[in-house]
Amino acid sequence: MSTTVAAYQLVETDEGVRGRHTRIPLEDLGEGDVLIRVTHSSVNYKDGLAATGRAPIARRLPLVGGCCAAGTVVEPGESGLPADTVVAVVGATLSEQHNGGYCEYLRVPAAWVVAVPEAFTSRQAAAIGTAGVTSAMAVVKLEDAGVTPESGPIAVTGASGGAGSLAVALLAARGYEVTALTGKPEAEDLLRDLGAANVAPRPDTSGTRPLERGTWAGAVDTVGGDTLAWLTRTVAPGGSIAAFGNAGGNRLTTTVLPFILRGINLLGVTVTFPAAELRERVWELLASSLSREALDAIATDVDFEDLDDALRRIVTTGVVGRQVVRIGGEAAV
Repeated sequence: MSTTVAAYQLVETDEGVRGRHTRIPLEDLGEGDVLIRVTHSSVNYKDGLAATGRAPIARRLPLVGGCCAAGTVVEPGESGLPADTVVAVVGATLSEQHNGGYCEYLRVPAAWVVAVPEAFTSRQAAAIGTAGVTSAMAVVKLEDAGVTPESGPIAVTGASGGAGSLAVALLAARGYEVTALTGKPEAEDLLRDLGAANVAPRPDTSGTRPLERGTWAGAVDTVGGDTLAWLTRTVAPGGSIAAFGNAGGNRLTTTVLPFILRGINLLGVTVTFPAAELRERVWELLASSLSREALDAIATDVDFEDLDDALRRIVTTGVVGRQVVRIGGEAAV
């Protein structure tokens, strides 16, 4: 093993925080008892914000980017996992305080490591990544709040993006009637292939009425801002919204009326440090409800050397589905 490894590192420049390709010493990977050979990572909106300096994601610099990673165990530490086990690390503080997944090797505490279900390859685990785990957690939270396929239609906002498309696939596989809301009409065929019963354009969020027609039994919101406010006005009585997006803004302007007159629930979703039981449920749901065919339809490959363009694109023009970054392994691994 070389004493240095290839990495995509966030650094301070005259133009602000930017990403760059470099090599770092193995001893600079960071703290942790588990060493992972990273084969794949993915491009998330959060990664794009960090690498282009649009948001202060990294709490210290320099820092390796990438908020998720998939690969194989080299040194198991206290994880109890055999060497060569396919594993994933999602969330925690990757690319915020701890070196992330855009590197040939990753060293993390054992508590952060998840053995990937046998249903998935490491490439597919990276395609799931932060977006898929977040979407699956949103589904778990909706169902814990009492939403079932019999409750009525479910809206997914930002449905053509990584998290949105995975939410559509998961909900449809579990029997829900999904309306996929997207600003990318070219994604309609993909969304219908993933199981969306209806595909609709982005909603008109300019309304000023505190309550509109109660349409949705539940919703997964990947956008935030005015779109989330619109959902609070249009969810049916007793319905629930699982929210985790901020691409449309991080300010929520609404009234208390949907909550006190319709009894709706607003459920926050975070993958930073979920309870072990919740994390286990999320991966079980992914293994049971997300097909390899759906993942392969959503995912496209990005070469490690092309990360700059991919990260810039996700925060400017946006992307359809998931971008999987090949770090150090064959695409089929």
